Amino acid sequence: MSAPQPRGKLYLVPTPLDFGCEVDAGLGAALPEQTIAIAARITHWVTENAKSTRAFLKRVGTQQPLAAALQEQRITELPREVHKKGDHDTGGGFDAKPLLAAALQGQDIGLVSEAGMPAIADPGSSVVRAAHALGIEVVPLVGPISLMLALAASGLNGQNFAFVGYLPADASGRAQRIRELEALAQKTGQTQLFIETPYRNAALLQGLLQTLKGTSRLAVCCGITLPQQRVQSGLVADWKQRAATLPLELPAVFLIGK
Repeated sequence: MSAPQPRGKLYLVPTPLDFGCEVDAGLGAALPEQTIAIAARITHWVTENAKSTRAFLKRVGTQQPLAAALQEQRITELPREVHKKGDHDTGGGFDAKPLLAAALQGQDIGLVSEAGMPAIADPGSSVVRAAHALGIEVVPLVGPISLMLALAASGLNGQNFAFVGYLPADASGRAQRIRELEALAQKTGQTQLFIETPYRNAALLQGLLQTLKGTSRLAVCCGITLPQQRVQSGLVADWKQRAATLPLELPAVFLIGK
């Protein structure tokens, strides 16, 4: 009887947080050498966006020789209808197991999002869940996670926190949600983290300053890991006394707490 085929691993590969920005912060500034080396030898990928993954691999290739040329890399995108609304709840019928067929044949697979750590404020949890179900080892690699970097830099409670995704885009719905999150933060001490599409960052900040009580704490972390990185944190009353000079055109993480 022949021995069973060894299974590959699923590597969670973080990427730099400068995707879609005008600046390249340098791959080595964001990722350790071991993460880059592992990414260089992977030839099978499950990704949020194939184009951004090829751009990432091109950057990896400047640091370490790729095991396969870009045109030979096997890149499979998650379905857009899945990753647009999040794939942590697979009740909609999406089965990620077929995406991991190569791992069952002994090939390592990399899971990657457009920026940051896959499955953290990004799609990919369905693939991780499928790997566990199939008995495939899951290996998270070291790299940038904007939410954790922002929380550490904010000075807000890092012992009890929650990421709540996006707030409503309309002004009235946004204000109501801000008040709900503020009340929760004041009652429990739990820091509330959320994000927005960069072109709406200025409107969100304005809504926060108009809605939050002066005694609440607000932190905004823009362009984490980029040369233009700025972090501003303090009481809302103090925010109103000084003009914010933040690069709000960059990806940002917003935090409220007590």
